[in-house]
Amino acid sequence: MTTLPPLALYVHYPWCVRKCPYCDFNSHEAKGGLDNIPEDAYLAALIADLEAALPQIWGRRIVSVFIGGGTPSLLSGQGLDRLLMALRARLTLLPDAEITLEANPGTVEAGKFAAFRAAGINRISLGIQSFDDRHLAALGRIHSAAEARHAVDLALRQFDNVNLDLMYALPQQTLAEARRDIETAAACGVAHLSAYHLTLEPNTPFHHTPPPLPDDDLAADMQDMVEATLAGAGYQHYETSAFARAQRRSAHNLNYWLFGDYLGIGAGAHGKISSPNGIIREVRRKHPRDYLAAAAKNDFVQERKSVGSDELPFEFMMNALRLTEGLNWLRRSAQACWK
Repeated sequence: MTTLPPLALYVHYPWCVRKCPYCDFNSHEAKGGLDNIPEDAYLAALIADLEAALPQIWGRRIVSVFIGGGTPSLLSGQGLDRLLMALRARLTLLPDAEITLEANPGTVEAGKFAAFRAAGINRISLGIQSFDDRHLAALGRIHSAAEARHAVDLALRQFDNVNLDLMYALPQQTLAEARRDIETAAACGVAHLSAYHLTLEPNTPFHHTPPPLPDDDLAADMQDMVEATLAGAGYQHYETSAFARAQRRSAHNLNYWLFGDYLGIGAGAHGKISSPNGIIREVRRKHPRDYLAAAAKNDFVQERKSVGSDELPFEFMMNALRLTEGLNWLRRSAQACWK
C-alpha cells in the first residue's frame, strides 16, 4: 500500500489595491476600484475549480489551508465565510487544521478581522514589510507605519497566531533602520515572523529600474542582525526566512519544505499531487479574466506535467535545504508526518 504525504490546500486571490514595484506574484491592480472586483463570480469559480479537482484527492484529509494573493483581505467577511463553508462541505479538514489568511494593513479594520475569525480563520499573516514611512513609500506600499502598528493591534485582539512579514536590505536602508524594524516587530509579541531579503525579480519595475540598495556586505550584516535579534527575543530560526515561538511554526509552509502535497486553486495557483502512479504538478490559468472564463468550460488547468523519478531528488533537496535543522531532522519529521 502506497503511503501518501500530507495534503494542504492553497487558495489564490489575485487582486490588490495597487501593484508593488518589487512584486512578481500573480497579483493584479483592481482596475476601476475595489467595487469592480467580481467577488461573487470569483468565489463561484473557486468552488467549481475545487469540485473539478476532487477526484485527484478523494478521501484525503487537509492538514492546512492558506489563502494568499494578491490581497485576500479585500474579500468581504461574508465572501470569506462562503468560501470556507464551501471548503468544509467538500473536504475533510483536520480538526486542528491551520487556516491562514494573508492581510495587508490599510485593507482591514476591527470588524473585518472579527468576521474573518468568525468564519474560521485561525492564523493571520500581515504584510507589514517595514515600520518606517520612508521605506514603505519606497516599496510602493499603500499603508503607513501607524496603520501597520494599528493592524497588528487589531489582529492580536482576534487571533493568537499572527505572522508579520518584514523585508530588509531595502532601498537606502541603514543597519540601524533595519534593526529598528526587527525590534519593533519582535516587541509586538506575535507568534511568527518572516524576514525576507529584498530581491529584484525579473519583470518587475524594480528589476527594470533598480533602486539604490545596500551593498552585499551591509545586507549580510543585516541578515546576521535579524537572526541574532530574533534569537534574543525568543524566536526559533527554523527556515531560511522564518522565525517562530515554540510550537508556532507554520504548518502550511513546513508541508512545502517537507515535500508534502498541496492542491492549488485560483488564478495562477500551483499544485503538487501524489498518487500511486507518481507525482503531478499543475498550474491554473493565470490571468483572472482567463480563469473566470475557464469556469464556463470547467477548464481551469493551464499546465499539467508528471514529475520524473530523475527529477525528484533535486526537487526534494531544493525544498529541504530551506530548513535549518538538517536532513536527519527532516527525514524523521517527514516519516512522522507520512505515517
